[in-house]
Amino acid sequence: MIPIGALAREADCKVQTIRWYEQVGLLPSPARTRGGHRLYGRAHRERLAFIRHAREFGFGLDAIRQLLNLAAKPERPCGDAHALAVARLGEVEAKLRRLAVLRDELARLVEAGCRDGMAAECHILETLADHNHGHCLSAAHAASGEPLA
Repeated sequence: MIPIGALAREADCKVQTIRWYEQVGLLPSPARTRGGHRLYGRAHRERLAFIRHAREFGFGLDAIRQLLNLAAKPERPCGDAHALAVARLGEVEAKLRRLAVLRDELARLVEAGCRDGMAAECHILETLADHNHGHCLSAAHAASGEPLA
C-alpha cells in the first residue's frame, strides 16, 4: 500500500487529479490510515494507469467509465469498446482535417505577412481582426468553434 503522493509520482499526475478521479467515480475509494491518509494498492495503480492511458488517447470520462466497466467483465463482448474507439477515431480524423485547413491558412498568412512594416499595415493583424473571415481562404478553421492547439 502506498500513499497518494507516491501514487501520483508513479502515475506522473497530480494528487488533485487522483482525488478528482475518486470524486467522479473512476477510482474506488482507497483504504485509510487511522489518521485519515489514503493508501492505494495494486488495483488502484493499475486502474489509474488504465485511466491515464485512455486519457492519452483522448477518451472522455464517460467513455473511460464504459471502458473500465467492460474491462471489469472480461466475459462480455468487446463490441462496445470497438464502438467507442471508432467514435474517438472519427473525432481525431475530424480534428486533423480542421488542423490541415488551419495549417494552410496560417502558411498563407505567414507568406503574405509583413516582416518589416508597421503594425497599422500588418496583414496578419488585419486578418485576425476580420471576424467574418473575409481575408481567409476558408472559414473552415472556425467550424468547430474551439481552439485546435
